[in-house]
Amino acid sequence: MLSWRRFSFLIILGFTLTIFSFACTNLNRGTTQTPQTATTQNSDKPAISSLPQQTQEIVQSRDDLFYPPRGDVRLVVISDLNSAYGSTDYDPEVDKTIDLLPFWKPDMVVCSGDMVAGQKTSLTEPQIKAMWAAFDDHVAAPLRQANIPFGLTIGNHDASGAKGETGDFKFQQERDLASEYWNDPEHDPGVEFIDKNEFPFFYSFKYQDIFFMSWDASTHRIPPEKLTWVEKALASPEAQQAKMRILIGHLPLYAVAEGSRNKFGAVMANPEELRAILEKYNVHTYISGHQHAYYPGHRGKLQLLHTGIVGSGPRQLIDSEITPFKAITVLDINFDSPQLTTYTTYDMKTLELINYKQLPRFLKGHNGIVLRRDVEYQDLKADEKAACVTKLDEKLCGNQ
Repeated sequence: MLSWRRFSFLIILGFTLTIFSFACTNLNRGTTQTPQTATTQNSDKPAISSLPQQTQEIVQSRDDLFYPPRGDVRLVVISDLNSAYGSTDYDPEVDKTIDLLPFWKPDMVVCSGDMVAGQKTSLTEPQIKAMWAAFDDHVAAPLRQANIPFGLTIGNHDASGAKGETGDFKFQQERDLASEYWNDPEHDPGVEFIDKNEFPFFYSFKYQDIFFMSWDASTHRIPPEKLTWVEKALASPEAQQAKMRILIGHLPLYAVAEGSRNKFGAVMANPEELRAILEKYNVHTYISGHQHAYYPGHRGKLQLLHTGIVGSGPRQLIDSEITPFKAITVLDINFDSPQLTTYTTYDMKTLELINYKQLPRFLKGHNGIVLRRDVEYQDLKADEKAACVTKLDEKLCGNQ
């Protein structure tokens, strides 16, 4: 039989090892902690009872709906809301996004274009006005009522900048009516304008210590005189004294989606020139749409948030077998953080989180490589670099 002292020693030793094992397990969980496990630690998470009824119903549909830790500034980034040409209907995910805003409590909503379903010459003035009225009902009016500023850029389906052989805008009527809608005082987006002269096509505004610029990337070329305006605005004291600079435009610099989006005309025509300008003035992030696919990327020093779609027609990422999904991104900005931004992206059908690791480490679009934002060029393996060069070339596969 064991002596009393030996028995007591074994009991204490077993208890100590159990506690140590439990602590180590929790330590390991902490280093790989998924966002879902952190929800109970977030004191900023709103009480369910404080939310509007329609928001409560969505939140309660998922017991584990993640509420991201809040930054100094929070944006909800949306894009490509439209359905078929001329449509005044919106997919359920659009309304679902707007209904969830009281849960996320953003300081601002940012939209990277395609709010309505234009870009068709046969659409009449009443039809175009009806589309903007529907957008107002579903999106803009709820934001105004909630006093949430709306930072927007014009997409090709809102007011395409495409030109004909004579140099005139092919969709002049749509551009006129988009301008009429947005310059109506009743439709004030609630942002603090810096330069409003060509709103909603080229303009700038600010929020706290962030300088925002929107350029007309509804087509693949920005005229030289407009690039002069871009440089002047980015060089201004308002821009350079800000803690952060963000650009919003519809077409991205580089392709990230398959098919008709991975070709000339579906991205900006001179991405390296444009990126050089943006990096020169320390623009941190370019938020874009049009590709109908979420990809958190970067190239060189420029962060590239390719916003997911909430309207009709999500698309496949390049060289990926991932099923296309609809998504929005909650973007939290922490001025003291080296990264500045944190993305929390939701699949808007399931409300599951989209983790970086689910997405390709890099994409090989026709006009250049885009790295996932947590991957540096030097992190790529030799076979990954070789595969890129085989498909593209050395220049397009570089990251400088």
